[in-house]
Amino acid sequence: MAVVVALGAFLMTLFGGWVAGRVTDRRHLVLGLAGGLMLGVVGLDLLPEALDAAGKKVFGVPEALLLFVGGFLLAHVVERLLAVRQAAHGAGADRGAAQSASMSGGGRETGGRAPEVGLTAAAAMVLHSLMDGIALGAAFQVGGGMGATVALAVIAHDFADGFNTYTITSLYGNARRRALTMLVAAAVAPVAGAGLATLFTLPEELLGCYLGFFGGALLYLAAAEILPEAHHEHPAHSTLLCTVAGVAFIWLVVGVSGG
Repeated sequence: MAVVVALGAFLMTLFGGWVAGRVTDRRHLVLGLAGGLMLGVVGLDLLPEALDAAGKKVFGVPEALLLFVGGFLLAHVVERLLAVRQAAHGAGADRGAAQSASMSGGGRETGGRAPEVGLTAAAAMVLHSLMDGIALGAAFQVGGGMGATVALAVIAHDFADGFNTYTITSLYGNARRRALTMLVAAAVAPVAGAGLATLFTLPEELLGCYLGFFGGALLYLAAAEILPEAHHEHPAHSTLLCTVAGVAFIWLVVGVSGG
C-alpha cells in the first residue's frame, strides 16, 4: 500500500518540476516562490519534526539544532569552496579580461555560479525524497490511519520538492537535461524509499538528526542564494508575495496533515 501511495508522490513531484520549467519567463517569481517553499519546509515542517525526534541536549543545545547549524555551515563552506575554485579556474583562463575589468572599476565577480553546487543541492533534495518514502512506509507499518496522514503530507509537499529540485539545479547554470534528470530522480526516490521501508526501520533519533542537518543546508540555499537572486533584477512586490505564498502553502499542508 505504501508503494502505491508513493506513486502519487512520484506524480506530484514531476508536476512541481513541470510547473517550475514552464514559467521561465517569470524567473523572479519562480525563485521567490521556491524560496518561500523552502523556508516553509524548514521552519514549519523539518525543524519541529527534528526537535521531536532528536531533542536530547548536547552541552545545553538540542542535537537537532546543532546539526541544523552544522548543515547551514557545511552548505556555506561547500558553496564558497566551489565558487573560489571556479573563480580561480576562470582567472587562469582569462587573466587579461579579469585585469581589465578590475582596472575599469568592475569589482563584481562575473564568473557565474558553480554548477556543482546546484547538483549537490538537488542530490540532497533527492535524498530527502527518499527519506519521505521511508517515513511513508514506516507509517503504514504502524497503522492505516497513521499511513494516511503521512501520505497526505508527503504527496502535498512533494510538489514543493519537485519545484525546488528543478529550480535549484537550473539556478546554478546546469543544462535543462541535468535539471530534468535530477527531477526524475527526486520523483522516483519516494517510491524507492517506501520499498526500502519494508526491509528495515530507521531509528527515530537518527531520522531527527538527519532532518535537522538537511534543514540547515536548505535554509542556507533559500536565504543566501534563492531569495537574493529572486530580488536582484526584479525587486517587485509580486516576488515578495510569491515568497509569502510559498510559506503559506507549506503551513496549509502542515495544518491539513495534522503536523
